[in-house]
Amino acid sequence: MITLSSIENLQEALQKLERIKKDASYLHEKLLHAVHLTRALQFKYHYLGCSLLDVDCKEETPTFVSDSILNMYKRELDALKKDSQFYLVKQLFSNYESIGYAKICLLILDRTPTSLVGPTSIK
Repeated sequence: MITLSSIENLQEALQKLERIKKDASYLHEKLLHAVHLTRALQFKYHYLGCSLLDVDCKEETPTFVSDSILNMYKRELDALKKDSQFYLVKQLFSNYESIGYAKICLLILDRTPTSLVGPTSIK
């Protein structure tokens, strides 16, 4: 997915993420774990975003892994979604969908907004 991001939108998303990190550190750790797991399994960040928002994204569903690995990944995401403050993550991904789930994930991984400005294609 190609997204075009303004520095203002990226900075706003980062500020929201920083508030989550400060006010709900345990939730942030779970979110960071989900992003690291997505990266380690070589799944698309867009798939993570869709999964967190319960959006159907069959075209992004990984087909190169066994069902047991996919089920393990879904269990890990379910643990995140069961957190009482998960609505903060849902708001983050919903409110900043226009910058792309991949860029949100890269912000979670401590990339700077300036490094993510402009058009990119990250899956």
